[in-house]
Amino acid sequence: MIELNLAFVVQVINFGILVLILNVFLYKPIRKVLADRRQVIDSAREKAASVDLEVQEKMTRYEARLRDAKTEAAGRRAEALKEAQAEETAVLEKARKEATASLEAIRGKVAKEAADARALLKQQAEALSGDICEKILGRSL
Repeated sequence: MIELNLAFVVQVINFGILVLILNVFLYKPIRKVLADRRQVIDSAREKAASVDLEVQEKMTRYEARLRDAKTEAAGRRAEALKEAQAEETAVLEKARKEATASLEAIRGKVAKEAADARALLKQQAEALSGDICEKILGRSL
């Protein structure tokens, strides 16, 4: 069994002094370093959270501007497409009118040439028929 004598009391006092000395020179500095480290880590976390929030805000603004730019580009593209279609319609209408006018001119020219050819053929047919009649009858008409 344990005897409670002077050596035990000295041991307990030595242990108490050792705990006080270790507390002052070892545990308090270690706890201070750990508390400082915790404070640095907490401030770094807060800073990271604020930077993350700032990045999120910037991304939101960037995406909004990107959407606006896409909308504007789509509007410009639609407007350019409408203008191109209107110009295409105008060019096609002009070409159709020119083709119609050219076709009418060609038809008029062909009709005139056909009339001239008929008149010429009629004259030649009359002259030829007169020659044939003269040859058949053997006398001039």
